[in-house]
Amino acid sequence: MAKAKSAFVCNECGADFTKWQGQCSECGAWNSLSEVRLGPTPSQRTEKFSGYAGAAGAAQVQTLAEIDLQTLPRFSSGTGEFDRVLGGGLVPGSVVLVGGNPGAGKSTLLLQTMCYLARDMEALYCTGEESLQQVAMRAKRLGLPTDKLKMLSETSVESLVAIVQQIQPKVMVVDSIQVMHMADIQSAPGSVSQVRESAAYLTRFAKQTGTVLILVGHVTKDGSLAGPKVLEHMIDCSILLDGSHDSRFRTLRGNKNRFGAVNELGVFAMTEQGLREVNNPSAIFLQRADEIAAGSVVMVVWEGTRPLLVEIQALVDDSNQGHPKRVAVGLDHNRLNMLLAVLHRHGGLFIGDQDVFINVVGGVRVGETSADLALLLAVVSSFRDRPLGHDLMVFGEVGLSGEIRPVPSGQERLREASKHGFKKAIVPAGNAPKGGVAGMEVVAVKTLQEALAAIDQG
Repeated sequence: MAKAKSAFVCNECGADFTKWQGQCSECGAWNSLSEVRLGPTPSQRTEKFSGYAGAAGAAQVQTLAEIDLQTLPRFSSGTGEFDRVLGGGLVPGSVVLVGGNPGAGKSTLLLQTMCYLARDMEALYCTGEESLQQVAMRAKRLGLPTDKLKMLSETSVESLVAIVQQIQPKVMVVDSIQVMHMADIQSAPGSVSQVRESAAYLTRFAKQTGTVLILVGHVTKDGSLAGPKVLEHMIDCSILLDGSHDSRFRTLRGNKNRFGAVNELGVFAMTEQGLREVNNPSAIFLQRADEIAAGSVVMVVWEGTRPLLVEIQALVDDSNQGHPKRVAVGLDHNRLNMLLAVLHRHGGLFIGDQDVFINVVGGVRVGETSADLALLLAVVSSFRDRPLGHDLMVFGEVGLSGEIRPVPSGQERLREASKHGFKKAIVPAGNAPKGGVAGMEVVAVKTLQEALAAIDQG
């Protein structure tokens, strides 16, 4: 019997080596190499899936000018927020990876989507983590139509593909990729080699047959997708469904999309009938009290292709420790420290002996710099114990020299704020509209000192 060959694969980037080493020479990660037994390489698997309707033929060499530039044919998933994150709908032959924490609603969202699609096309839902009875119970509880969607409980990739070639669905869900395995890979399901080879096999099948493939993936403790990093390079679209257990709202965010914009955000509400899309997310995140306390400011952030109004809160309190606390929820902690230094140097306010807590209401994660000015004004409001106006909206980037820099899509942000009834806005001078905004007082500022003077005047 021939001795089984093995290799050492990096868990971070997927690079393989002939022998173990402490550091991966490709990505620089330490202690990330694990031993796997090698089966037949992808080049030795010669499946062409030729029996499948719509299968692609042999590859041909073309010049760049000969490539057809027609718009990719898309079809709706049945949910507007899901379509928004996907870039306009599902593309035939695309591979979508949906990740999220346990209980976030991944299976619920995909079950709803597949039941909708099954009314007009062949659709298959393959579950490896749950029994068919469990999925049927969920569908019955949600009141979904169950007469058209085809179900399959299978964890073998080869068996799954053999069945799929007979059914020939246009869209297929595999829940989840971590439980799938291939017979010629001598390692446990969920290992680096199994996830990599299973995903590569299913992706090749989807590309050759024009099938929409949706993979469900697990996440690690830090919220990133589990498995080898090469998994995210194989697929066309990577989206994460996020939401805390104490909140009924879920956010669907795109991290990678070859067919649309990245960082697009979709908002859903978890109800007894499943996930329901929220068409006006700003109205949810602006559920403020009648009496506004000090340290609360509304800002407009840009998520994907639309503006979103959210509330940022700050709490500044005397510190009883030698090292004051700096806590930021929904914002970058390092940027908070930098902005506090700018406030001291160019705003004349020293809060080095104060604890500072920042929170973005609603669990939204803000990554753009347009929240800088709103953050500092919220800190000043809490420090002075002076509430700001109920109808005030703020956005703008703050530079290290105290200047207020313009941000993209300023006109759209102002129109969104005006639509929700805001009467005053403090914005960078570069974003001030020439003709103004009907029903809104726009205060254009160039420096942090001008912004502080604007809130002092009322």
